[in-house]
Amino acid sequence: MKLTVIGGGGVRSLFLAKSLSQRAKELGITTLVFMDNDPKKLSIYGRMAKKAANLISPETGFILTTDAKEAVENADYVITTIREGGDEMRVKDERLALSLGVLGQETTGAAGLSFAMRSVYALREYCELIKKYAKPWCKVFNFTNPAGVVSQTLRDMGYDFTYGICDAPSGMLRSFAKLYNADENDISGEIYGLNHLSFFTSIKLGGREILPELIENDEAYGKTDMRYFEKAMLKEKGVIPNEYLYYFYYPERSLSNILGAEKTRGEQIMEINEKMTAELSEIDIENDFDTALSIFEKWYGERENNYMASETGVKRKSKFRFDLYSKDSGGYAGVALKYIEIERSGRAGTMILCTENGGAIPTLRGSDIVEITCDITKDGALPHRFIYAADGELELIKQVKEYERLASKAIREKSIEAAIQALTVHPLVNSSKIAEKLTKEYLKLNKEYTYDWR
Repeated sequence: MKLTVIGGGGVRSLFLAKSLSQRAKELGITTLVFMDNDPKKLSIYGRMAKKAANLISPETGFILTTDAKEAVENADYVITTIREGGDEMRVKDERLALSLGVLGQETTGAAGLSFAMRSVYALREYCELIKKYAKPWCKVFNFTNPAGVVSQTLRDMGYDFTYGICDAPSGMLRSFAKLYNADENDISGEIYGLNHLSFFTSIKLGGREILPELIENDEAYGKTDMRYFEKAMLKEKGVIPNEYLYYFYYPERSLSNILGAEKTRGEQIMEINEKMTAELSEIDIENDFDTALSIFEKWYGERENNYMASETGVKRKSKFRFDLYSKDSGGYAGVALKYIEIERSGRAGTMILCTENGGAIPTLRGSDIVEITCDITKDGALPHRFIYAADGELELIKQVKEYERLASKAIREKSIEAAIQALTVHPLVNSSKIAEKLTKEYLKLNKEYTYDWR
């Protein structure tokens, strides 16, 4: 089996390599290909990924390439994790929104539209190559943000072999298992909504329902991403929300914190990545891998502990460590691997995925892409039905889904009007005047990608 990663020169490639190589023999992966169109990043982070994979599973072939055709040729599965325009464009995306007094967060906020304008056109080219050169049954797992808009647009373009993946829901479940000192394989959840806007309605540990006691557990508000919410609110709602719902529940606080912070999240990441890359570029990765790992640990730990800190005022305090040989929880690679494991086994299994709604969530269209608990069978992903979804949650989901539909229309039809409509209905913009200004600014910023919009 050949598995390809497009965006294999990214900072998180080391995690991917660890996850994939640890399970390569079990799943029958014989060849891993990490492709990136940035030779410098591939020579650093791709090379670190290759070194890690060779140490863990030396029998698995590992190829680094800048050639997209070579990467996808005869591939069985592809993971896409690209950042078109790099960290610098993310900073500009977010700062443009903030300059108009709206949240710019790159996946949930207004900046997501700008990021999607770049991401989709690049991914479309890869999808066409995959259609032409990969195995006929090849599936694509997209981790490129904003995953909600990107996954919807790719499906609307007819790429029905694509699925959106995100490690936020599985990461939250792992944090709950850790809270109970339990094995992460013993915990499961029922979740519905959209990417970065989803709700756990049930969480079971060893078959026992624990969601109500988690909401009551004060320790959970300190040791998991429930830290961003008030206990009284979760008790009233009776669900556990994705951490990104912080932006929707506390928009004024989020905006005030970001405007008052020294740096945006995008600026923090750009600075950290620049410093880490500069240090690693001086290291002989092949012959001094331990030093390269220590540099990576230092800077990635800084990145992790500042996650959502500018927006919430809450900073993580855990010490980050990358252990090459410890049992791996998988991250977003784990989501893709779980699908592969279930599909290859021939047995039905359950997981959380971004896929077509198909009537699972009331009031949404069948073709809407949702983040939801699914049964994976030989027929694909079959989402669980949530007929008792709460009205308040449904209204927010409906509004954000309308934004995603319009964003998809704007990108597919290169329509300025649809882009303005999309930002107007976005609950974190909610102003036609600001939407029009911001659309014009994003079109100028992305003129290389949007020169023929009308």
